[in-house]
Amino acid sequence: MAHRTPLTVRFNEIDPYGHVNHSVYVTYCEVGRTDALTACGIPLEVMAERGYQLVVTRIEVRFRQAATAGDRLVVETELADMKRASGTWHQRILRPEDDGTETLLVSAEVTAGVTDRTGRPTRPPAWLFPALEPLRPGA
Repeated sequence: MAHRTPLTVRFNEIDPYGHVNHSVYVTYCEVGRTDALTACGIPLEVMAERGYQLVVTRIEVRFRQAATAGDRLVVETELADMKRASGTWHQRILRPEDDGTETLLVSAEVTAGVTDRTGRPTRPPAWLFPALEPLRPGA
């Protein structure tokens, strides 16, 4: 099931055109992923203590609509696939509307690899898959 992270657009994230700068959406995705990991009981600090890192190796972002200052947003995060040394995350940035619907602003597909402390790719530890299971579609 997708994890949902609420956030509010801040003034410093706005570009000269009055909307969120495109690069900020990548940060919103990072906030969503780290929040989802924390909700699963494995914040980045715990991963690091155990000798592992999740490193983004690819990110594809599709911009659909802009957010503006003060907008309340939700970042949906789910783990679509987990392979030997990497996983594919699907993320959506939504704006809840007054009528109860949500407008899709951005969708992203992120590939993150598992590395050891030195940055060398490694197989995920056995405890990682069960911990991430709540983020799988249909969980």
